[in-house]
Amino acid sequence: MDFTDSAPLSSVSAPLHSGSTPKEEDHYVASISDEHEIICWGCGLRLILSPYTPVFKCGWCGAITNHNAHKQNDKHFWWRRLRDRCFVIILLLFMLFIIGSGVWAIYPVIFSVSYFCGVSHLTITGILSLSTLSTYVLAAFRSPGAPPPIAWGSYPLVGRGGLDRYNFCHFCSKPKSPNVHHCRSCRMCVLDMDHHCPFIGNCVGAGNHRSFILFLISAVVSTFYVSIVSAYVAFKIWPPLRHIPTTVLTKSTVVTILTEYTFSFLISVEYLPIRGFVLIYLFFASVSVEIGLGVLLWQQLIYIYEGKTYLSQLSSNSNGNDEVEEKDCQNLVRFFGCPYPATRCMLSFWNSKKSHKK
Repeated sequence: MDFTDSAPLSSVSAPLHSGSTPKEEDHYVASISDEHEIICWGCGLRLILSPYTPVFKCGWCGAITNHNAHKQNDKHFWWRRLRDRCFVIILLLFMLFIIGSGVWAIYPVIFSVSYFCGVSHLTITGILSLSTLSTYVLAAFRSPGAPPPIAWGSYPLVGRGGLDRYNFCHFCSKPKSPNVHHCRSCRMCVLDMDHHCPFIGNCVGAGNHRSFILFLISAVVSTFYVSIVSAYVAFKIWPPLRHIPTTVLTKSTVVTILTEYTFSFLISVEYLPIRGFVLIYLFFASVSVEIGLGVLLWQQLIYIYEGKTYLSQLSSNSNGNDEVEEKDCQNLVRFFGCPYPATRCMLSFWNSKKSHKK
């Protein structure tokens, strides 16, 4: 509820004494104690409030004050910071290992097929590796986006409604808008914060959200490429399966055939070179990473399409706010920075290709 910077004085009537007439009434004006006077952090005006008002909104500037919110001592900051840096180093080493082992295990076989095929695949590998590493570094080490500075603390500087729905961050000692959240792992307020990702050791916000999405797209495409190529090369170098008849199970012909092929496969693994085991690891590792990152990418694109972030979705669910955002593909276009005239030309070109039959 809104409170103005003035409040009417309350008058109370004193009790009647014995022997006095009803006409002789004494009126007393209740004085306002200092406990009821609170200075708004946004505009500096004095507000007259009830002592049982922990959260209030200034009637002039619109700033929200929460007396229950206090700065807490963060004892685990350095532990979280060390954890994030370790995750970044491990992921960089993992990506370099995948690239190096893939080049060592795959491309001798690819070049043996044809020189043109080997050069083509090597070019694709270089492009995917460079894009994945560069977008990961940008997402990990670029600032997630600090909120723009705004005038506050003085009545002449702050106009009416200038700090509407703004809260005060006790950690950064400055205002924060509804789309700004404070990250205790990064020790800063982040504009349009989506979440804090320990795998990049950074928050995902307005400054690096696009780099984070581009990294997910590049990583999903790269792992899909690695899984396909490693499976093809493993099939090319796999030792031939020898037919080993068995009489362990003779109840069904299908079971017998499957048993024979299983024994043949297990025996052929014994003659598989080291390059084959590396290819098996590359295949399963790339498929598992591809599934995980694909689910995360799909979730992120849905939030962008709905014009939301992960934190805004959580806050709307917890507050019971069912406000429907505008779901439009233009949200995706604006997020990736494509100019509207270019998309309009593309749409007009697409519509011009359609033929209508009468």
